[in-house]
This record gives sequence, structure tokens and C-alpha cells, in this order.
Amino acid sequence: MASLNTRIHDWSRQRVWLIGASSGIGAALAQDLLSAGAQVALSARRADRLETVAGDAAQALVAPFDILNKDGWRDRYADICARFGGVDLIIFCAADYHPERSWEVTSEGAAHTLAVNLGSVYTGLATVLPDMLARGSGGIAIVASVAGYLGLPNASVYGPSKAALINLAELLYADLHPRGLGVYLINPGFVQTELTAKNTFAMPALQTPQAAASAIRGGLSDGAFEIHFPRRFTLIIKLLRWLPYRLRFALMTHLVVPT
Repeated sequence: MASLNTRIHDWSRQRVWLIGASSGIGAALAQDLLSAGAQVALSARRADRLETVAGDAAQALVAPFDILNKDGWRDRYADICARFGGVDLIIFCAADYHPERSWEVTSEGAAHTLAVNLGSVYTGLATVLPDMLARGSGGIAIVASVAGYLGLPNASVYGPSKAALINLAELLYADLHPRGLGVYLINPGFVQTELTAKNTFAMPALQTPQAAASAIRGGLSDGAFEIHFPRRFTLIIKLLRWLPYRLRFALMTHLVVPT
């Protein structure tokens, strides 16, 4: 079957800007891409953590900033272009998450999660897309989540933000693929990170950040549109979406069990 995106055969020719590279999946993916030879600009707020992730990799660029600062996007992009000459692939991996039921949500907390998970992606797109469209090449990778497949308990704001990213990735592909750009949708299951450490329920098929990074790079290399893992878990969640609501709701009440 033909790939929906151009396959990436040589990572040494890729200039990557990874947003959310200081911990979890982002940090593991940054190190994986650096080991594959890619030039990687690492961004997050915590410069010290970015330095640790970058290590002594000559092709790494530590570019810290606050993704909620719109001017910061412009400034960091200028720095990256000055060093790398441009960006071939931007990966949106930053996320905010608080396990909470719907009655526990506050307007301030919801606004912050939506700003980090969704609003910052739009700011980043506005930053990089003009140059990518002008040259007719480049790639956009959005890390959403299987939490965006269904309305799951405890993901009262996080889940809807990830559902919006899934929708965004689909419409971006329709808009940008005919113009020569690649779009990748990444939907991880449960991964051992600082965010999932907040959970007090059993997390089936829990993976390490390194396993997640390997799956993501493999999907990008293969030119996949949707990269979801681990499939023994994600395929079950996908199947639930096809059930009538009566059955789906009955099953969903048992998906999140406090421990």
C-alpha cells in the first residue's frame, strides 16, 4: 500500500524542530532523532533539561522558550533558521494534562490546557507554514492521543483538546498534501511520563518513552499519516468508536478504574 506521505530515508538531511523536548516522549524522540543523524532544535521552557537531552550531539540546538509567548515563536524560529537554514519537520509534542472529572474542571485550568495543547499548535503553524508553502516542502507532525478517540472519564479537558488535534491533522493533510507538504498524526496510548504519573488508575499496555520514540520515528520514516501505538491497545479503542452509543457508554464507565 502506498504511503500517504513521502518516506524519510535519510534523517541526516532532516532539520527538525521538536516542541516539548525536555521530558517524556519529546525528550526520548529528540535523542532518537539525534542518534539517527537529524539536526534537531529542542524547545521547551526548561533550558537545563534541554541541555541534558541534547548532550554532546553536535547537530543539536537548544532553543528554549515559552510556547504561550507568541513573540517567542518568531524569535526561536529565526534562531533555528540562522543555524540550520530552515525547518523540514516540526513536531508538536508539548502537552498539559490534569486527570479530572467534568465537575472538577475550572475555567482557568481548562483555558491553560487548551492554550498549551491546541492554541500553541496554531501559533506554531502560523510561524512555519509560510516558508514551507513557499518552497513546496516540509512536514507537520502533531502528537495527539488515543484519548482523542473517545470521551474518556478523567480526560475532561485533555481528551477534547486531543480530539481537536486529530481533526486539525486531518484537515491539514487535505489542505497541505496537494501543496507538497507532509502531515503526520501521532496517537500514543499510555506512556510512562511525568503526565501519566498523575494517574491513579490502571494504564493498560503502558510503554516507555523510548519505545514510543522508536514507534514514532518508524512511522515517520514509513511516511504514515496516522502513527498509533501500541496497536494491541489502540486498535481496541478504535473499535469502540464503531459501537452504538448504548454499548460504548456501558464499556467506557469501566475503562478508568481507580487503584
